Amino acid sequence: MARSRARHNPADGKAPVRRAATAVAVVFLLVGILGFVPGITSDFGDLRFAGHDSDARLLGLFQVSVLHNFVHLLFGVAGLVLARTVTGARTYLVGGGAIYLVLWLYGLVIDHDSGANFIPVNNADNWLHLFLGLGMIALGVLTTRGRATR
Repeated sequence: MARSRARHNPADGKAPVRRAATAVAVVFLLVGILGFVPGITSDFGDLRFAGHDSDARLLGLFQVSVLHNFVHLLFGVAGLVLARTVTGARTYLVGGGAIYLVLWLYGLVIDHDSGANFIPVNNADNWLHLFLGLGMIALGVLTTRGRATR
């Protein structure tokens, strides 16, 4: 019985919410790193520290800057730290999802050609932030549903 159960459980023994938070955090780390790689980030020579005039595009779509890439890296590190506990992992996913929904709203209301677009974001980023926010919240809720967090 223990052997058959082991086949269905991950080898690391992590709760599903911890695995989800770790996976999301690793993706953020990769995105943060890839934002500094010429070729993966088009118009790399136009990468600026911050502001709407940073014309570099991750995967040719998503407007990035040095600040934007650092935010992804910090968000990834925070996710790895918080994924060490069930409560932390859930907080990372639900709280981080809420942050991305706020960022989505921010991207909708600002003028993308103004100084208010300091991160910077474009329409592709806005759609991504909406789906990230909803997806992270869903992961945080669905992977802990019916489970007491510790």
